[in-house]
Amino acid sequence: MNITIVGTGYVGLVTGTTLAEMGNSVYCVDIDEKKVEGMKQGIVPIYEPNLEEMFLRNIQANRLFFTTNLKEALDKSEVIYLALPTPPGEDGSADLSYVLKVAGDIGAMMTEYKVVVNKSTVPVGTADKVRETIAAKTDIPFDVVSNPEFLREGFAVEDSMNPARVVVGASSQKARDIMADIYQPFTNTGVPIIFMDEKSSELTKYAANSFLAVKITFMNEIANYCEKVGADVDKVRLGMGSDDRIGHRFLFPGIGYGGSCFPKDVKALIKSGKQEDFNFKILEATESVNQQQKVILVSEIEKYFDGILTGKKIAVWGLAFKANTDDIREASSLDNIKILLEKGAEIVAYDAIAEENVRKILGDKISYAKDMYSALDGADCLFIATEWPEFKNPNFKMMAERMNHRAIFDGRNMFPLELPESNGFFYKSIGRRTVK
Repeated sequence: MNITIVGTGYVGLVTGTTLAEMGNSVYCVDIDEKKVEGMKQGIVPIYEPNLEEMFLRNIQANRLFFTTNLKEALDKSEVIYLALPTPPGEDGSADLSYVLKVAGDIGAMMTEYKVVVNKSTVPVGTADKVRETIAAKTDIPFDVVSNPEFLREGFAVEDSMNPARVVVGASSQKARDIMADIYQPFTNTGVPIIFMDEKSSELTKYAANSFLAVKITFMNEIANYCEKVGADVDKVRLGMGSDDRIGHRFLFPGIGYGGSCFPKDVKALIKSGKQEDFNFKILEATESVNQQQKVILVSEIEKYFDGILTGKKIAVWGLAFKANTDDIREASSLDNIKILLEKGAEIVAYDAIAEENVRKILGDKISYAKDMYSALDGADCLFIATEWPEFKNPNFKMMAERMNHRAIFDGRNMFPLELPESNGFFYKSIGRRTVK
């Protein structure tokens, strides 16, 4: 089948590449000419494990194409996926301007039946708005479908190739049949395709992400309480996670959630609720607690240095909001760095994958190390903000030799307590006893 993907961010590019892998001819559209030219040359504009190999393979197989010309791609395809940004406005609501602009363009350009698929995370009722926008520009029949993505950054290719389920919101049987054909290579292995109305499909995505944000935040609250009463959050989460009604995933405490999905989706659902005179009290509390959790270790660092951070050199390991991505949107690292800089600290950071994106924001306000150990040279303490695998088993002897103080503030609970303890480090993590 010929398919167009409008938008080549994390969702659009991964979706387009995996659909091409399934034998479809996929035309990826983006307004950024430099980005499109780079992709034509085989340059992947984002970091996502296992994407580059599949990306190059499908370019070489003439199944994956890139263009800035929406009309050209539209004319070649029956199905148009909208994978466009829906950033939060100042009031938390999702900005639909990109989605509705492209919808209007499609309506003005189309010459035959199309299925327009909302892949972006959008508020309940967006399919209706897209439908109205297209209909205002054309009398040609078309259908609008909601097909939310459930991709985890860092595992997006795996999740796209092996989905737990496919959710499709569609009113017409013709659109349902077309979507079933597209996803047949996935569903013939037993993956369920769940058909529903568009509004239920739109809400399913928000409900799923918001629930996971609540789960993470609840575990962080439990971790903070563990410190008060002398319990160990690692043991608590193992006991909780062994209950199959709860499960082990998303029970790891840390310095809050970030990224492009959870913060935005929680805010958007809260705002959508208020528009219907409904208050999501749990989500409002989740958002508030998460903001506090993201910087919970700053006060601990201050306490360690008797309240004086001026002139202290702090090494930061990790800048991405999570491991296996270069995404720094809503990253806890940035919240902490901002406050530490304001308090007079000097920051030297290491993150081989996310550094370039941070440079675009912070420039020379901080220093950047070429590797994890050189970041520690003359450091007064280490702050761990991202759970990159390379940080899991460091050489503590080498760390001690390079640092001014043997002090680690771990926002991701990377080490069993015995490791820093046996190497003479002060070690503050989340929800566990402090090693002194």
